[in-house]
Amino acid sequence: MGCCSNVSFFSPLPTRPSLSHISSTITTLDAPRFPAHKTRLHSGTATTRLRCNCQLTTTDLAPLTSAAYGTLLFGGGLFAFTRSGSKGSLLGGLTGAGLMGTAYFLMQASETKELGDALAFGSALLFACVFGIRLAASRKLVPAGPLLGVSLGALAVFILAYLQDKV
Repeated sequence: MGCCSNVSFFSPLPTRPSLSHISSTITTLDAPRFPAHKTRLHSGTATTRLRCNCQLTTTDLAPLTSAAYGTLLFGGGLFAFTRSGSKGSLLGGLTGAGLMGTAYFLMQASETKELGDALAFGSALLFACVFGIRLAASRKLVPAGPLLGVSLGALAVFILAYLQDKV
């Protein structure tokens, strides 16, 4: 699993003899993931620049998205039930959490990863349609608008992960 994508970290470590052991420690400890490059600024002071070369792909992001989206659906359904007694919202939240939890566990094994991606995509599409219909019917931005946005974002992650796994 990747950690970042071409993110640069700048550390103003001077190259004075008293602090040179810090720069070499950073270089030796984090060499595989954070190669250190010494550069000179226009002012003449030297700095150490650390850059992460690892990348986070949508295949790595899909299980995390599934877990977060399922938790959000469950929390939203539970909140709506406690606030207004809506059993439909509770059932929808439990269904969404169950589908996303199943998709999460299917994404863990390489044999069933495509099935997990497809299940997550179908579920996110279902909930995007539900929230879109609710937004159009009620004409109230909250809560259907943000949930529609989150559903479309999750939908994009799942379709990209599915297409990447398929290839």
